[in-house]
This record gives sequence, C-alpha cells and structure tokens, in this order.
Amino acid sequence: MSNLKIIIAPDPRLLEVSKPVKEVNNDIKNLLEDMLQIMYRSNGIGLAAPQVGVLKRLVVMDCSDKNTKKKPLKFVNPEILNLSSDKSEFEEGCLSLPTQYAKVERPSNIEVEYKDENGNKYRKSFSGIEATCLQHEIDHLNGKLFVDHISKLKKNRIIKKLEKIKKTKNY
Repeated sequence: MSNLKIIIAPDPRLLEVSKPVKEVNNDIKNLLEDMLQIMYRSNGIGLAAPQVGVLKRLVVMDCSDKNTKKKPLKFVNPEILNLSSDKSEFEEGCLSLPTQYAKVERPSNIEVEYKDENGNKYRKSFSGIEATCLQHEIDHLNGKLFVDHISKLKKNRIIKKLEKIKKTKNY
C-alpha cells in the first residue's frame, strides 16, 4: 500500500495546475490503483491526483450505487470536449474539503476524451452524477475546487471552517 494521503484544503498544492501524463507506464497504473483504493476507503466517488499531492492529470471515479457491483473508471489526461447547455444541480462534497457541502450547478452532459490505464484512447459522453463528478475532478486538475463555483461568502465560510478543522484534527 502506498503512503499517499488526501490533502485537506486550504493547501496551495490544490490550487496548482497538473501536468499531462507523457507515458502510461506501470508507475501510472500503480498510482491510479492506489488512488482508487484511497477513494473507496474514504467513501468518495471521485479522486484526482492533486488531492494526494501528485500534480499529474489523473482521475479515478466510481459513481456506482453502494449495493451494486463496483464500476471503477480511470482517466489519464481527461479533456472535456463538449458541455451541454442544460444544467444539473447536485450537492457536492470533496475528500479534500471534509464535512463541507454546497449545491453546485454544472452542465448535465459532457463529452470527454481520455486514455485508460492501458493507454487506450476513448471519447465518451457522461451524464448525471458521473458528468458532475468528472467535471469536479477535472477542476482539481486545473487548480479549481467546487467552492470556486459558489458565492464568495459561502466559499470563505467553508475555508474558515476547514482552517479550524485542520488545526484541531492535525491534518
């Protein structure tokens, strides 16, 4: 098992833009697998590499229902090609912003180009919670957090709470 840990906001590393992966090799495959295990252990549905301190364009996601078979997805260099004009609103949370939630409106459907853990290229459409989750994780790759999509007042309140949490829980 790796020694990766989820970074808790506020942290400057979460605001950096991640670098594209040049080659999908065993190190990348192992990192994706480690990220998936961390995500499952933390009861998340998505995790981006910057959240574990790795500034590479990597995302793992599994939006399957807790009672159904796991459907993990691994994305290398995901890029949004199209966003629908119709919007959906979901209450978003984030493993890097523990216990903090806010309603965020995003495009309902997206088309994404990416490589899988074997280097195969895909172009696929996602909708509903998967579209929201993937946009949330791709935001991480671009140094953005879900609180960047809400009012400044709400964002500042959440960041202040997180600063307190970090002091008291020794993150």
